[in-house]
Amino acid sequence: MDRHEFRAQLSALDLADRADELRAREAMLALLDDGSDCFARSTFPAHFTGSALVVSADGSRALLHHHRKLDRWLQFGGHCDGDANVLRVACREAREESGIENLIVASARPFDLDLHEIPANASEPAHWHYDVRYVLIAPVDALFAASHESKQLRWFTADELKCLALDAGLQRLVEKWRRLQVRRCH
Repeated sequence: MDRHEFRAQLSALDLADRADELRAREAMLALLDDGSDCFARSTFPAHFTGSALVVSADGSRALLHHHRKLDRWLQFGGHCDGDANVLRVACREAREESGIENLIVASARPFDLDLHEIPANASEPAHWHYDVRYVLIAPVDALFAASHESKQLRWFTADELKCLALDAGLQRLVEKWRRLQVRRCH
């Protein structure tokens, strides 16, 4: 997928009832249109990232990792590093960070759009991640292994995730996943 196909995919998303994501999409489209190398991590003040909520084969649990640097539970994801195929980036990052092979893409369309600020550090100024999020399904009996980026990995039910101090974007992502579970059961 190139930048133009990605733009068309974002434009086609029905976000009528998703106000925060509508604002995120507008910012993402503007970033795509400004001509910058928005898929490179060296592009400031914003660049694209790809991430994925990994769910169990039966859909009852989600796998998160406790990020070593940020010291909080997150979905898997990371920088595009020049790749405009954000779904491929999300799949790569989920595989590298979870150790799970053969993850299944639930849908090639983005599941969630999020903008979040990254604080300045020794090597980068404060900047924004324009995060495009997908859902990936783990194979039955998938075994995970934490990467160097994680303190630990753990499967959570939707109810268990409600007890964690997740950021607003991840709370929204989890709530959307929970609503899918409810619809599957009825």
